[in-house]
Amino acid sequence: MSGESPIPPLPLGGARDWWRTAVIYQVYVRSFADSNGDGVGDLDGVRGRLAYLRSLGVDGLWLNPFYPSPQHDHGYDVADYRGVHPEYGTLDAFDRLIRDAHRLDLRVLVDVVPNHCSIEHPWFAEALAAGPGSPERERFHFAEGNGSEPPNNWRSIFGGSAWQQVDDGQWYLHTFAAEQPDFNWRHPEVVSSFEEVLRFWFDRGVDGVRIDVAHGLHKADGLPDHEHADLDELTGDPVNPHAWNQPEVHDVWRSWRAIAEEYTQRTGRERVLVGEVGLLDTQQLAQYQRPDELHQTFYFEFLRAEWDDLSLYDVIDRGLQTIAGSGSSVAWVLNNHDMPRSVTRYAGGAPGAGPGDLELGVARARAAALLMLALPGSSYLYQGEELGLPEVTDLPEHVLTDPMFHRTGGVRRGRDGCRVPLPWTAEHDVFGFSPDGSAGTTWLPQPGWFAEHAVDRMRDDGSSMLHLYREALALRHRIPALAAGSGSGDFRWLPTEPGVLAFTRGDGFACVVNCSPKPVVNPVDGPLLLASDPEAGEKLPPNSAVWTLLEVEA
Repeated sequence: MSGESPIPPLPLGGARDWWRTAVIYQVYVRSFADSNGDGVGDLDGVRGRLAYLRSLGVDGLWLNPFYPSPQHDHGYDVADYRGVHPEYGTLDAFDRLIRDAHRLDLRVLVDVVPNHCSIEHPWFAEALAAGPGSPERERFHFAEGNGSEPPNNWRSIFGGSAWQQVDDGQWYLHTFAAEQPDFNWRHPEVVSSFEEVLRFWFDRGVDGVRIDVAHGLHKADGLPDHEHADLDELTGDPVNPHAWNQPEVHDVWRSWRAIAEEYTQRTGRERVLVGEVGLLDTQQLAQYQRPDELHQTFYFEFLRAEWDDLSLYDVIDRGLQTIAGSGSSVAWVLNNHDMPRSVTRYAGGAPGAGPGDLELGVARARAAALLMLALPGSSYLYQGEELGLPEVTDLPEHVLTDPMFHRTGGVRRGRDGCRVPLPWTAEHDVFGFSPDGSAGTTWLPQPGWFAEHAVDRMRDDGSSMLHLYREALALRHRIPALAAGSGSGDFRWLPTEPGVLAFTRGDGFACVVNCSPKPVVNPVDGPLLLASDPEAGEKLPPNSAVWTLLEVEA
């Protein structure tokens, strides 16, 4: 379904390589803003808040899945890759969103989910109806079991076996929930269908795609047993060598990159591929970002790093040496829709276990934001991160929707706590998430303390997390050393005392982070540009960070 775009291409500056230093805001559509009062976020809600994103200073937004779906995994179980779920709007609403975003010079990325679909996808319905041995089943991984046992011992990432038996006795593979059957990417119709999906959204004007589980797709021939599958009885091994990171997956990304380059040449606007690649080996991760494959992959090691100088130094250095060394740039990330929020992680809290020391968590999250935004490369922010939102750790079990919670019998609380609808206004019903006069409920309940983090209250507080992000993003655009560089060539570590990280970018900028629990002397001379703690100056308080102008000799 390719052809001329219904939206006239806009230059958006016309710059190649815009993605190398961009700051992209992740929108979990269901929880961002509700335009029609049903308690569920939608595309018109996003469109109505574009001015907020423009004023925040980001360069674009990434939309989590909004496609038709039975919502077993809130959109990551896709029934139709070329439509819009009725709760979220229509294709016309999507077109209006793209048009308005481009008018504000905001680029738009959409989420594509190629590893698996929904049990309500037409192909899967055809496969079930056609029966064993049919061509329709070859688009998926159907297999005979071993007696009453599944075909192999693979585990689902969401808990339990990775296999589900159907009425005729065969089993199908699902790396995630049973409602998400995996595609067989050795089937040519799967390959060609997703190339058409890519063209469909490029034709509608999107500037790029975020690719879910980009290291998945291909499975090892014969689907052999995984010898370490019993290491975790609840979940699948994310480095199962038979289920992940097969060599053939790189051929997929070379094909998609060629399509992206075709659109770039034809329209004058660069189209970008950003992969979710859950590999722990940074050398392997870098291979996905070779010049003819994906433009970027998220660098999750930064998100997972402990709050100490040695861990952060190691993660940052490895990222710059491997990923930036591949010719790409590092895509730094502190939060996303799959992980507890950074405030709570740094506070020692966890879903179901309590919030932890939130004062400590906020201090560290503020410092980590300045650290991330000072590093060479791009940054991906998750909605509410700029408001300093902690995880909602005490959602009642009866409201939890994440299949991870249900498939593990409640042992894993799941990801609902970072997906609670955003607070926009402190005093209004549902904190302004829905229009005044709506039903007064949201799809996940908001705690009363969300008022403290509402956008209107943060906007009026000059010391808020929102102001910190706005100031940092404004400086990031104005300071040449931050606006230009994406590789490690302009980056230099500075010697510091234990517990402290410091580095320079170019000739005139330095970032210093005190990860320790005690005050330290600032090792860099020069006027402060921005500080995560108002007490920062010649000394840095514990868990704080500063941006400094270097004194350059004439």
